[in-house]
Amino acid sequence: MGPTEWLNGVDVAMTVCDADARITFMNARAARTFEADGGFALIGTDLLACHPEPARGKLLANLKARRRNVYTIEKAGKRKLICQEPILEDGRFAGLVEISLELPPEMPHFVREG
Repeated sequence: MGPTEWLNGVDVAMTVCDADARITFMNARAARTFEADGGFALIGTDLLACHPEPARGKLLANLKARRRNVYTIEKAGKRKLICQEPILEDGRFAGLVEISLELPPEMPHFVREG
């Protein structure tokens, strides 16, 4: 197994774009999630074109500010946690990774001290 092959075996959608918002990687779950939009064929296209307003404007602002964006959404009765995290290579901004994780309807929450 190659160093990133395991990314296709996790049930988490992962999409990566470069600093110019071009999609450079999608794992298998992300390709299935966006199958109606082209799936793996989206690699090489503009990530911003995949987002309607106001999401597009927020994503563009986060790309420019090179900051993390974390939120939850609900679509078709499914709740998801979305994390868009800056990627740094040798200390320089190289793009974003978006991780989308479906949340179970009844999710336990634990508070741990210390």
